[in-house]
Amino acid sequence: MERVPVDKIRNIGFMAHIDAGKTTTTERILYYSGVTYKMGEVHDGTAVMDYMDQEQERGITITSASTTCYWKENKINVIDTPGHVDFTAEVERSLRVLDGAIIILSGVEGVEPQTEKVWYQASKYEIPRIIYINKMDRTGADYNMVVDQIESKLDAKTLLIQLPLGNESDFEGVIDLISMKSCRYSNDQLGSDYKIEDIPEKYIDEVEIHRDNLIEKLADYNLEIMELFLEKKDIPEELIKKTIRNITLDLEGVPVLMGSSFKNKAVQNLLNAIICYLPSPLDKGDVIGYLPKNGKKVHRKLSDDEPFSALVFKISIDPHVGQLIFFRVYSGTIKRGNYVYNSNKKKRFRILKLLKMHANKREEVEAVYSGDIAATVGLSGISTGDTLCDERQQIVLDTIIFPEPVVSATIEPKLTSDHDKLDSVLSKLSYEDPTLKVKFNKNTGQNIISGMGELHLEVVQERIKRDFKIRTKMGKPRVAYHETIRQSAIGEEKYIKQSGGKGQYGHVVLEISPFKGDEKFKFSTKIKSNVIPKEFFKAIEIGVIESMDMGFLAGFPIMNVEATLIDGSWQEEDSTDLAFKIAASMAFKNAFRKANPILLEPIMKIEILVQEEYLGEVIGDFNSREGKISKMDNKTILHVIGGLAPLSNMFGYATALRTLSQGRANYSMEFYDYEEMSESKMNDILKNQLGIYTLN
Repeated sequence: MERVPVDKIRNIGFMAHIDAGKTTTTERILYYSGVTYKMGEVHDGTAVMDYMDQEQERGITITSASTTCYWKENKINVIDTPGHVDFTAEVERSLRVLDGAIIILSGVEGVEPQTEKVWYQASKYEIPRIIYINKMDRTGADYNMVVDQIESKLDAKTLLIQLPLGNESDFEGVIDLISMKSCRYSNDQLGSDYKIEDIPEKYIDEVEIHRDNLIEKLADYNLEIMELFLEKKDIPEELIKKTIRNITLDLEGVPVLMGSSFKNKAVQNLLNAIICYLPSPLDKGDVIGYLPKNGKKVHRKLSDDEPFSALVFKISIDPHVGQLIFFRVYSGTIKRGNYVYNSNKKKRFRILKLLKMHANKREEVEAVYSGDIAATVGLSGISTGDTLCDERQQIVLDTIIFPEPVVSATIEPKLTSDHDKLDSVLSKLSYEDPTLKVKFNKNTGQNIISGMGELHLEVVQERIKRDFKIRTKMGKPRVAYHETIRQSAIGEEKYIKQSGGKGQYGHVVLEISPFKGDEKFKFSTKIKSNVIPKEFFKAIEIGVIESMDMGFLAGFPIMNVEATLIDGSWQEEDSTDLAFKIAASMAFKNAFRKANPILLEPIMKIEILVQEEYLGEVIGDFNSREGKISKMDNKTILHVIGGLAPLSNMFGYATALRTLSQGRANYSMEFYDYEEMSESKMNDILKNQLGIYTLN
């Protein structure tokens, strides 16, 4: 991989609500930057970045695709991420390694529910953003409405740097509020023919109002601009651009551009803005990690001369080369043939191939440098979120946290001869997708897959059929409940086994308590080392963790529990890790039954867009599903209903809403949190579903 100066690298991602035009915009960028010679289209299944059959058929992005392009001597690593909430994990893992993001909004629909989701995901990782208002050629496009929504719904300070030249079907290009020139595109359908002209007279008043508004916002941030503005002197373009860049990098504001990707208008301006306003890896500063031995914080500079460190952010199963391991290099250089060390798994690997990716196409390279994104193959035992580093100077980078699955279904092959093959495929797919969980029901002999939604499970089933040639039967999707406790309790267990010679001895006393934190489980100790030696503590913790995989009410995973080791005993000759692991698991089970256990159910965040004439019936139906309305407002001619509802009551909602509104209303749904259910509801579930989900 050729060495591009780090300040000329941009690692960016495109994010938005489904159907806002992410993939179409990416296709235009690949065309104008010379990567492709023909524009791919989502609607006819030729988009380069939507290379999976299902993506082309459904017209949506399912996996985050990666590619590299060049613009004005700058290298842009692009990741096109999904817009559907079922694939939010793909957005999460991409954000972890990106330096900047482009949030794409529809000029007609404005800020939609998934837009809010990805916006706050990007805020969590402190990623500078540009907003691109797409579809300005559509009937109903209104940039003022969209800007108002950005400020009210996303709580963002907007820096509007363009205005539309023409409206709706008459949209011809943009007016640049920095250069004070218009950019008018011809109708050659390729967008490569455009003219830079003076601003038409009819737009002058509107332009001056927005230009002054922009300069006033910049003046609050830059004293030099304030002085020039007050003295009514010309403000250099470079000073304006530099200030916008600083505001963007400091997360104090967001530049807003506009265009029509489908009509090939103003995409080049977006490319210029990516280079001008979004950060290079250098702007993000040192990477911070931890020493594996003692957890001490350590800094690595973004330099080829630093020890090598990289984060694995995606694993993909490729039918031709096996596992593709995508990684972002934060420091140092890796060359083909070098050895790397997985500091999470404590394993050493040799890099046999280094690849530059272009969607599903690959180009072999000799080396990858700091600040870059690349892939490799042939490494086993690596998981998403693992750190690759120099074995002599180890580091562990912060891993990636993924949401818990909320929907489950049984899956089995149609042909008995495919059982073993299906087990292997499910193992591979869950390895690739951290939000796909697979469990085996010993009672029924069936596999149970859990994911982020019904569409997620459908896509998994279709992949098994197309990529691995296995036809399957999938049961009706069911809610992925969890179990927890409502009070503290103590459990004690001794595991003693004598069979001649060396025996087994482990004695554990655990106290468990309700716990609410970022992690679903916490383990601690309150005993001295002479009661139980410290070397057995890890085995005790593992025993507890393994027993939490399948709970004791109905076999659902246990969460929100703190386990504390408060007492026990050991024998020098007979105590082993295995004995303490078994004793801890049994002690936890005893305590759990006494701790007033309860089922937790996933609560979903819902947003419904409905016309006035159907509003009453839709609200009545939502209330009947135990929905709790948290907001109601108008959005042009539509009413927006926002609220929370149990996932168990929302199956089949798409069909119900279509029936209530004659197909005109729309909705979105995403996971919100797990909450305790009522005793009566829990008893009903235990009575009706116990035989299906009893896995212990």
